[in-house]
Amino acid sequence: MADTKREIERKYEADAEARATGETPLPDLTRVAGVSSVLDKGVAELDAVYYDTHDLRLAADSITLRRRTGGDDAGWHLKLPVSPDVRDEIRAPLGDTIPRSLAGLIRSRTRDDLVVPVVRLLSSRDVRHLLDARGELLAEVSVDSVTAERLDGDGGTARWTEIEVELADGGDPAFLDAVEKRLRKAGVRRASSASKLARALADTAPQSKPEKPQPKPEKEKKRRKTAPDTAGDHVLAYLREQVDAIVAYDPAVRRDLPDSVHQLRVATRRLRSALRTYKKVLDRTVTDPIADELKWLAGELGVDRDHEVLNDRLQTRIAALPRPLLLGPVRGRLRTWSVSRRTGSRRKTIAVLDSRRHLDLLTTLHALLADPPLLPAAAQPAAKLLPKAVLRDYARLAARVEHALSVPPGHDRDLAMHEARKAAKRARYAAEAACPALGKPAKRFAKRMKAVQTVLGDHQDSVVARDALRNLAVQAHAAGETAFTWGLLYGQEEADAAARERELPEVWERASRPELRADLRAV
Repeated sequence: MADTKREIERKYEADAEARATGETPLPDLTRVAGVSSVLDKGVAELDAVYYDTHDLRLAADSITLRRRTGGDDAGWHLKLPVSPDVRDEIRAPLGDTIPRSLAGLIRSRTRDDLVVPVVRLLSSRDVRHLLDARGELLAEVSVDSVTAERLDGDGGTARWTEIEVELADGGDPAFLDAVEKRLRKAGVRRASSASKLARALADTAPQSKPEKPQPKPEKEKKRRKTAPDTAGDHVLAYLREQVDAIVAYDPAVRRDLPDSVHQLRVATRRLRSALRTYKKVLDRTVTDPIADELKWLAGELGVDRDHEVLNDRLQTRIAALPRPLLLGPVRGRLRTWSVSRRTGSRRKTIAVLDSRRHLDLLTTLHALLADPPLLPAAAQPAAKLLPKAVLRDYARLAARVEHALSVPPGHDRDLAMHEARKAAKRARYAAEAACPALGKPAKRFAKRMKAVQTVLGDHQDSVVARDALRNLAVQAHAAGETAFTWGLLYGQEEADAAARERELPEVWERASRPELRADLRAV
């Protein structure tokens, strides 16, 4: 069983003058505002072996996986970055092999590659607790004397001393600023490496004689500096961003973090849309099979995400009703319905992420970025090719919106509006991908496409909610309960859908103004 701890800490090292004395100074920390006393907790001897792939894929993403003995938290530790100075540490009991719970959280990065020992760190940790007037822990300060040994090749060893200041659980991060101010006055500065592992890898790397760089002709330097970015450059940068997001959100979904399924699904859809939109840049004989697999992944993830959205919508509806209109065990029935569906969808989502098909897709995506199948048009200036691609997607959207508006209200219009929604999403993604190259015109265009997508999305959410409410009403009736409240909610959803249908022409009129498209062409 793994447990998670949010870790907020900063690392420091002495300046050059202090290092020359062979000691890392630790000043009187009772002079830090709020600190009443400093409790000496003694010295702990720690022995940690860090694991990674041979090409150090985890370290490249600031992730550490270690097996540590000694101290009061011996075991396996996986640290995932959250923000500067903040990481989530996921712990598992000590064992000889990497726990399955942690192996799953790094699988999107390691895929099928071996995870092997790369560095061993022996640390003599001198620990002090900073306490307030009530004896409550504010932060833990440790002075670590570290010896690093490279395990994955011909690397060497390294030694250094550093200071760590870790905020107590629930503490105010501003307290770390006060501690840092005191440390700086004592000649202690922020460490140049973000983690012990990062420093160990740098200091123990195999030494090789650097090749003397050959100077380039001035003419060539100028040409490279002034040459415009190509369409291929921009498309590949966008693809890389989405692949990185898929890899990063995989462990977040496994941990069931809020909104993680949605974000993973969005990255998958953005990537698939880009492969379709920018077909003049990338060879479709290579990318079409990848796009099909991305569609599969988004569809599988949709089971969990769609249930999450639907449940939130129905909960909000029920909460807004006056108590006299809540007839029967409405909240209990919805809770039972939600838990049963959630359990099944959650289990399916994890099975998809663990599947051979998903791992193969990740491998294929990395191969695509490593050796992209660029077509000759990829060499064109981005400002020439990208607007054409965006406007092709706009033309598809325009046709679908006009069709949806021409269909009488009912089932067929619902289907037509859903198809228009998918086209609006693709047009929006196309414009957003082009923003780095096309600037404000693309940003304005994307904003209008998003407005259309939002109206159509709200309409589709109502369609899905009505289907669920009908099923809940049937279940309530079969159990001898009144279905009045479910029918009332169904009517509200019908009214909302009708409102979105009335809203669409006005939103579309703003999104289809010729000047928006003219601005794109004029970039």
